[in-house]
Amino acid sequence: MKKIIRPTSCIWLYMLKVLVKAVPIKQGHKLRIIWPITPCIRYYKEGPSRYLSHLIGHEGEGSVFYVLKTLGWATSLSAGESDWTCEFSFFKVVIDLTDAGHEHVEDIVGLVFKYVHLLQQSGLCKWIFDELSAIGETVFHYQDKTSPIDYVVNVASNMQLYPPKDWLVGSSLPSIFSPSIIQSTLSELTPNNVRIFWESTKFEGRTDKTEPWYGTAYSIEKITGSIIQQWMKSAPDEHLHLPAPNAFIPTDLSLRNVLEKVEFPLLLRKSSYSRLWYKPDTRFSTPKAYVKIDFNCPYAGKSPEAEVLTDMFTRLLMDYLNEYAYYAQVAGLYYAINHTGDGFQVIVVGYNHKLRILVETVIEKIAKFEVKPERFAVIKEMVAKDYQNFKFQQPYQQAMYYCSLILADQTWPWNDGLEALPHLQADNLSQFFPLMLSRTFLECYISGNMEPNEAESMIQHIEDVLFNGPQPISQALFPSQHLTNRVIKLERGISYFYPVEGLNPSDENSALVHYIQVHQDEFLLNVKLQLFALIAKQPAFHQLRSVEQLGYITVLMQRNDSGIRGVQFIIQSTAKGPRNIGLRVEAFLKLFESKLYEMSDDEFKSNVTALIDMKLEKHKNLREESAFYWREISDGTLKFDRRACEVAALKQLTQKELIDFFDEYVKVGAPRKKALSIQVYGSLHNSEYKTDQTEPNEPNSVRIDDIFSFRRSRPLYGSFKGVMDALVRTVNKLSQSSIRLEFGKV
Repeated sequence: MKKIIRPTSCIWLYMLKVLVKAVPIKQGHKLRIIWPITPCIRYYKEGPSRYLSHLIGHEGEGSVFYVLKTLGWATSLSAGESDWTCEFSFFKVVIDLTDAGHEHVEDIVGLVFKYVHLLQQSGLCKWIFDELSAIGETVFHYQDKTSPIDYVVNVASNMQLYPPKDWLVGSSLPSIFSPSIIQSTLSELTPNNVRIFWESTKFEGRTDKTEPWYGTAYSIEKITGSIIQQWMKSAPDEHLHLPAPNAFIPTDLSLRNVLEKVEFPLLLRKSSYSRLWYKPDTRFSTPKAYVKIDFNCPYAGKSPEAEVLTDMFTRLLMDYLNEYAYYAQVAGLYYAINHTGDGFQVIVVGYNHKLRILVETVIEKIAKFEVKPERFAVIKEMVAKDYQNFKFQQPYQQAMYYCSLILADQTWPWNDGLEALPHLQADNLSQFFPLMLSRTFLECYISGNMEPNEAESMIQHIEDVLFNGPQPISQALFPSQHLTNRVIKLERGISYFYPVEGLNPSDENSALVHYIQVHQDEFLLNVKLQLFALIAKQPAFHQLRSVEQLGYITVLMQRNDSGIRGVQFIIQSTAKGPRNIGLRVEAFLKLFESKLYEMSDDEFKSNVTALIDMKLEKHKNLREESAFYWREISDGTLKFDRRACEVAALKQLTQKELIDFFDEYVKVGAPRKKALSIQVYGSLHNSEYKTDQTEPNEPNSVRIDDIFSFRRSRPLYGSFKGVMDALVRTVNKLSQSSIRLEFGKV
């Protein structure tokens, strides 16, 4: 993967030809090969680092990564210029190693230098430069809009580096093919000009130095150019070669005609196998499309083992597609296959010209999926390290995880997956995959520069491959199998709390997530909650972080769990333990209470206006718009006109109604308040954890000792997806040529 990073400030060891071994906190092995080079900002029209990072970081057949992956030695590779200024710069190759790769680092370093030697010997290719130039032109002219503040910062940065005519363009459009300049940068990537950083927990106890800022253990060894030459000779004799021409570069960038201005997604097609929501681009005028296919598979989340196997399936699928789909990514056509609680999702977004080719290839790989034992072993190792590294998440992240685990029905804890993983073999996945896909329903969303018949044809093709072949891979779900996301309903007037020690004994930080569950999605209550959060956010930050200095991470934010709305305080601190942080949150709410009561009419109207302005802000790009509408579909709320309806509710809202809402749902001691506090104790507050366990509970306070017993004891909110099915049946009877869904008004 090519990677070009903006300048940052950092301090590097001044020595050349050294091998630095370091001990990281997390499980895993990483190799960084670094050369100081002449800053390529001086040659931004020629783009030497872009050319070299494209080739050294390539992932197609014949690349360094392809060879390392085939050998089972690496799971990722990136290359590019980073940490640069106008005075100095570094070119880095960063490789995530497998356990086997850790044992072959000398061979891997030798292989990288072999590829650099290949580039020196094969000469510089104008067709490769022309491809990169064409891609850069397309990306620049059809770039997505970003937030104004990000755009201004980027242009202001460019003003310090480029002449006025290139302030908007920067270095994104290399246009001069200069073999001599590229060769000059390439000649700096030599064995005599290299630093190698090798990180692994296996170096524990085998280093002799300690870095003073973070206490990282490390050691330094001198290496010579002749040693690296020897590594090159002993490196695998694989067939390294340059990439093939990129067939995914779009050539048809024309815009489709939209005959009717469609404001919201349409239910374009429905069968027993799938449902297609469609929204043509009527705003952004770019030759791009967005496709999301959500595979709802009842067997995918039936047990911790099933969840782990589904995760491994999605990773293997991405692994199998990598060499082919990497060309699409280089050309601006991105894809992802993600594991979900109910199955998996396929997402493809980018230039629409050749998008369908990639979608159909992904579906074909799913239909013909086979487990390759050697790749299964590599993916299993990756998954195991991810599970093992969970305990190194920051305490506030652990608190958020526990909060989600308590609230979400039918979810499995990470340690169950960790326990199940060692017993899973390639044969288990081979047997599980056909079962997982044997019953499925596809929830599909297609938007952008694509006509309705194109969208329908794409989904029809997918159905034909999966459901309608001579030997169908999948069948429709039984009515009883359609999946819903249910959320635990907390009891009114009760404050629940879940205390737990942090998973990383060396982390001094403690954390609190104080969650207040308010209501199930409804416009008027939504805007009351949103307005409270808007008004309270800055005072909470000021009081809890600036004045009381509880910790750097101090956040007040809204929360939405499948349409169940609430608000949460997230605080991480070494200054106080979780119980005391919770007391400070309550003290803030009492302080805010008086502020709310004393708020002037003008200040109230000003906050209402600010929230209305936020809601009326248009989506900046296709991804942002698609994410908004997909949330409505995935939650089952289908309120596509949500923002307009909530603005209408805001315009009718009075200050007294907001105060009544606060008094009823949020205020300390409020009669309808439903609160949940997740208390994660860091190493500095271990003694408090033990003491707090002996303290009697406060009135109307309930301690959660076992998450799953608690979940089983509580009622659940109804799912919007049951309502959605009824609405969709009604919608299906209407003419799809003229329908405009306005479920927000139902």
